[in-house]
Amino acid sequence: MTSPLCLRGGRVLDPSRGIDRSQDLWIDQGRIAGWGEDAPAALRSKPDVEIVDVRGAVVCPGLVDIHVHLREPGQEERETIETGTRAAVRGGFTAVACMPNTDPPLDERPRIEYVVRRALEVGLARVFPIAAVTRGQLGEQLTEIEDLVEAGAVAISDDGKPVRNAEIMRRALELTRELKIPVIQHAEDPDLKGAGVMHEGWVSTRIGLKGIPDAAESVMVARDALLAELTGGRVHVAHVSAARSVEIIRRAKARGIRMTAETAPHYLVLTDEAAAEYDTRAKMNPPLRSERDRDALLEGVVDGTIDCLATDHAPHTEIDKDGDFDSAPFGIIGLETALGVYVRALVEPGLLTLPELIARMTVKPYEVLGRRGGTLAPGSDADVTVFDPSRRWTVRAPEFASKGRNTPFDGWELPGHRASETSDSSFSFPHQDAPTTTRSISQRSTTVTERGPKSGALPTSHRPRPQRSTIS
Repeated sequence: MTSPLCLRGGRVLDPSRGIDRSQDLWIDQGRIAGWGEDAPAALRSKPDVEIVDVRGAVVCPGLVDIHVHLREPGQEERETIETGTRAAVRGGFTAVACMPNTDPPLDERPRIEYVVRRALEVGLARVFPIAAVTRGQLGEQLTEIEDLVEAGAVAISDDGKPVRNAEIMRRALELTRELKIPVIQHAEDPDLKGAGVMHEGWVSTRIGLKGIPDAAESVMVARDALLAELTGGRVHVAHVSAARSVEIIRRAKARGIRMTAETAPHYLVLTDEAAAEYDTRAKMNPPLRSERDRDALLEGVVDGTIDCLATDHAPHTEIDKDGDFDSAPFGIIGLETALGVYVRALVEPGLLTLPELIARMTVKPYEVLGRRGGTLAPGSDADVTVFDPSRRWTVRAPEFASKGRNTPFDGWELPGHRASETSDSSFSFPHQDAPTTTRSISQRSTTVTERGPKSGALPTSHRPRPQRSTIS
């Protein structure tokens, strides 16, 4: 049994309740016990209360990443549930939703159960499995979706690949409508993508690489908007990268279509110019696009067309990424840098307030998944992140908790530094099914969790250099 905890004097920021003020936050038995003087007197008078001074720091609901590749089972040389959730905690995330493109894919009940069980054994951050739409992610036959949801899946997706067949996508939307979960679509027309490796435009022409037109994404977004309207199902568009996609999603929402969307940090601070030197750290799918696309994404985040902010954390081995640009795999990591990049891209320029940013990374992802969470309301699970947005840190990829080192932000200075100088300043509150009870102090972000794997961490400061279109 852990002792009660008081996070003293921080800026408590809870967008779900419209709260932004300096006060103490009390935690007991893995749940939010109260705020300031409103916490139970019996709790505040206990002799064993652990008090952590977080004055000058932000105390907010634990961050949630709706789009992460943990690679386990089958690709443990790239990442594991343990290393991935440790990276999440260091980045301030108390919960992640993991994509099904493992080896084998998460297309059967025992595999979903394995992820749930393994996450509980590790006990760092909550892990919400996303099940495959089709068997083997081959796009031919639907999985047993209801069975997978009963096993713990919170959504379905064939991410890494699109659901190419419109009839299968229609049936998936009809089934998930009754189950009240979204279909998460990797929006891409494979025929238009072809053998492309970066955005199709002036840069790809100049450096001689095969391009992927923005229409490869937007065509699929438009099709799925029509299918969502036809079925009444919920489609969530992953890693939106193109201006035309943003406009299609905006119009779909105006028509009452149940479509939501996310983007990732790199699309807001980098463009295809980052690939001009054939740097494979700038290779991801969908690719970095033009300045026009980047501006449209920023506008879409500001006006709410883009509902939530994810990372698309996709670790690879250094050997794989060290190849030539054509043969290197798509994908970069993001769990340990996302908060700082978002603060730099959205809060520092005044596009979003800090409470608005935190909402996009807490309560909004839960809403997309149709789940409750992202709040510091008394009685709720104690998922808490603490960070100092005014302090800076320098990204050093070799020091990441993730196995991946494939980041374009290595060497960047970012906002959101640790709120404590103590090494290991994170708080973890196990729930009843967790095998261990731990509380430790981590370097970057402080997090508290009660149901599902727990975590505690304070995200370090992240800030890119002024050039937004190139890799520092």
